[in-house]
Amino acid sequence: MVFKVQFLILRCIAASVLCLLLYSCGESSSRSVKERAISSLEVKEKERQKMPVPPSFTPEKRQELADKLDSAFTYLHEKRGFNGTVLVSKYDRVIYKGAFGYEDFPSKDTLTTESVFQLASVSKQFTAMAIMILKEQGKLSYDDSVQQYIPDFPYEGITIRQLLNHRAGLSEYTYFSDALWPDRDIPITNDDVLGLMKEHQPQPYYQPNTHYDYSNTGYFLLASIVRRASGMPFAVFLQEYIFEPADMEDTYTFSDSLLTQTEKLAFGHTSRNRRRRPDYLDFVLGDKGVFSTVEDLYKWDQALYGEKLVTQETLKEAFTGSRTRKNITEDYGFGWRIKPIESGDTVVYHAGWWHGYNSYLWRNPKDHSALIMLSNVTNGILGYMDEVEQLLYPEEPLEVSGENKTAEETIGAQPQ
Repeated sequence: MVFKVQFLILRCIAASVLCLLLYSCGESSSRSVKERAISSLEVKEKERQKMPVPPSFTPEKRQELADKLDSAFTYLHEKRGFNGTVLVSKYDRVIYKGAFGYEDFPSKDTLTTESVFQLASVSKQFTAMAIMILKEQGKLSYDDSVQQYIPDFPYEGITIRQLLNHRAGLSEYTYFSDALWPDRDIPITNDDVLGLMKEHQPQPYYQPNTHYDYSNTGYFLLASIVRRASGMPFAVFLQEYIFEPADMEDTYTFSDSLLTQTEKLAFGHTSRNRRRRPDYLDFVLGDKGVFSTVEDLYKWDQALYGEKLVTQETLKEAFTGSRTRKNITEDYGFGWRIKPIESGDTVVYHAGWWHGYNSYLWRNPKDHSALIMLSNVTNGILGYMDEVEQLLYPEEPLEVSGENKTAEETIGAQPQ
């Protein structure tokens, strides 16, 4: 009898301990779930990094800025032949967007802000981002030599960092390919250009790391390194690691299938509005070749304020200058030009021109403003972007002989 009582007591004690353990585990599990949820919210908040709107930027000021921008781009369309799309943001909010003209002049299909354009050299920032992603993955280092990824590359002493900063000194592939490629009816690829460099060894312009010299060759080489370091085609890597994470659904690289695509595609045109056909150089990627919309480029702009792609610490180097001369007006990082503006802020930007397309992406990280312009007519529109940028700061009105200038007067004062 005593034994039974002791056994029952022991069972009660064991049950109590088990209940306490289960409760403790449940509480711990619940706490763990809550902590993960809080952590997830913190990550999302960190990803957003939204810029607060200052009290001075009232709804009236916002509308005033939108009206000035609309007036300026309408003027550029009607008087300077601007044919394209534009999106302007400030404090992480779209202030203005518009579309002017045609996707294709013969068919008179009108542009929308979802129309797709060749980005030309604005593509370089995506190539640079691919390199930064691989650096974070531990698959390369900025100071690795090109030969570590392309063993038979015939030029010694060139690093990935020098390619990023335009300090490799290599000759321009778009020039030597014209002279060395036997049939321009046959597309030339990145590997084909590498073959020309190995076989003919075009004379470099400078020794490595002695001069800044803007180079398309450097960026096609970076795309070739991305393919070898990642084990993926360059276009696939961009899609998987940049375009998809940034939700850029209408962004892709040049390919054979693009030649037959018409939906949303804005065809490139000459200054006389004649359609410009792709040629054999369009198949080389890295220095150009990305197609996108102003809507998607705004998503790209916003993604750079978070850590969807790389950490802010890694991104910081992309916006850090590399030029050694002290008396320069602007600098170059990884796929971005860097310059001061009149407000005292430092902005990053890039322009592009290629086969009937002009592109422009300008960002001011100080107030999270952006100016995105895409055009499918080559007519000098890039020459007016400095004046458009100044409209982003209406609280500092432009003065002429003591009188404020209108948006049309500011833009119209520029030479044709």
